[in-house]
Amino acid sequence: MTTWTDHDHKPTAWREAGSGELVVFLHGLGGTRQSWNPQLEDLSDSWRCVAWDMPGYGLSVPEVPLSFQAIGRRLVELLDRLDAAHADLVGLSFGGMHAIHTAIHAPHRVRRLVLADTSPAFGLNGTKPEQWKQDRLAPLDNGGTPADMAPMVLDAISHRELDPDIRTDLIAGFSRISSAGLRAAVECLPGHDVRSNLADIGHETLVIVGAEDIETPVDYARQLADGLPNGRLKVLDDVGHLSPSEAPVEFNELVRSFLQESPSQPL
Repeated sequence: MTTWTDHDHKPTAWREAGSGELVVFLHGLGGTRQSWNPQLEDLSDSWRCVAWDMPGYGLSVPEVPLSFQAIGRRLVELLDRLDAAHADLVGLSFGGMHAIHTAIHAPHRVRRLVLADTSPAFGLNGTKPEQWKQDRLAPLDNGGTPADMAPMVLDAISHRELDPDIRTDLIAGFSRISSAGLRAAVECLPGHDVRSNLADIGHETLVIVGAEDIETPVDYARQLADGLPNGRLKVLDDVGHLSPSEAPVEFNELVRSFLQESPSQPL
């Protein structure tokens, strides 16, 4: 079993395993560095794998106000701390949005992108931002915590039954999200819309989506892949919104193949 190291630094904390070219894993709205354990265990045989706690999550210092630009700056600061000129970025859902915004604003710090279960813009199905935020913050407004929400959220957004150990890690990750951090992220996310920028993102990009993803469905992923000059789409059958966790073997095989075959030069 792979042994990783936790770096509980300020302002940004991360988990690391392996050596080689740097791959940074960016978790979603309900995740932390623990969300990527199956990827660090598998892919660290060939790459230096780093999974961060985004600002305000886990042991990372918040950004006030939280914005995609601020998240991107913190990611670039982390690359500096890791003494890395650039990195491959693998992002799930909200983390995929972080990867896209970083590629737009700091393209020379990014080699390649893997965008899992994410979208080019919020509200493509007509969802209203205020209603979306209200729905996700209701458990907190009613006195709950992110840890209380974990089982319900995981069951709602996954399609394939999670491996018990992976589910345990994901629930534990939820417990490391502060209520303030989750509120800030929920306020930030609806501002995502990069449709006008996609044609300018020249990085080789793999877009992965679960065929049964009801949060960011296949159509969203197709719009994303089609809008990127060097985008390609892979759909995982019988998988929901948590493709790295629901189908870690298939997901890791796609990422491994992509990183081995695609050019690794930054723009």
